[in-house]
Amino acid sequence: MAQQRHSAIFDELAVMTASQINQPNLAQLTRRLQASLLPSQLSLQALSLDEVSAHQSRYCQDLLQALYQTPLADASVLVAITNEARPRLLLTRRAGHLNAHAGEVSFAGGKYEPIDGNNVVTALREACEETALPTSQVHIIGQLPTQTSKSGMSVRPIVALIPPSLTLVPELGEISRIFWADFESLIQQPVQEYAIDYKVKGEVMTLLTPCWQVEGETVWGLTGRIIASLLEIGFDRQIEWYYRAQA
Repeated sequence: MAQQRHSAIFDELAVMTASQINQPNLAQLTRRLQASLLPSQLSLQALSLDEVSAHQSRYCQDLLQALYQTPLADASVLVAITNEARPRLLLTRRAGHLNAHAGEVSFAGGKYEPIDGNNVVTALREACEETALPTSQVHIIGQLPTQTSKSGMSVRPIVALIPPSLTLVPELGEISRIFWADFESLIQQPVQEYAIDYKVKGEVMTLLTPCWQVEGETVWGLTGRIIASLLEIGFDRQIEWYYRAQA
């Protein structure tokens, strides 16, 4: 049975295709993400200008429909990248007083609510609530495979482009900081090993795991795995993601 659409936000969504993007890495990422959503369709990159004009609207509608038909996840996050010559990836640090993932680096996002109707609206609604990112300024380019959080929730990353000049404001009840990763650098930046104390069955053990250092913040865990997935799909970068007990 088809899911019911509950939110009018979805009908107002804008999609951007690779043929509309000048930045080479963003265009490549977009092309690969959309090929996974519409594997049987001819890429707009292969069409003439006249053919692009004729196919663009239907192609975007098909992309939204493919996103709409994706099974619901427990939560969704927005992987937002600025559409500019030197793109930046939007990251946040969660407030220190929260019960879950306090002080950790995250993407803007949160739990699905029935009024959302689909994963894309969940990601956009939560991003707007947490950072004041206007939905009207977001152009969806695709999605990444679901990840499972350490609490067992399924999380769907939605990838989008946003203008570089937006003024974002953290909702201090949930977010203590908004910051940016240089996307071009992140594609090649080596991961480091991060030691984190973790409680297992009442005992504290030290786990080692990959991370990135970005603007003085340690990016690891679910957020790190989502970035690794983005780099693998978009740029063929293979990153072994592990959690290993320190000897």
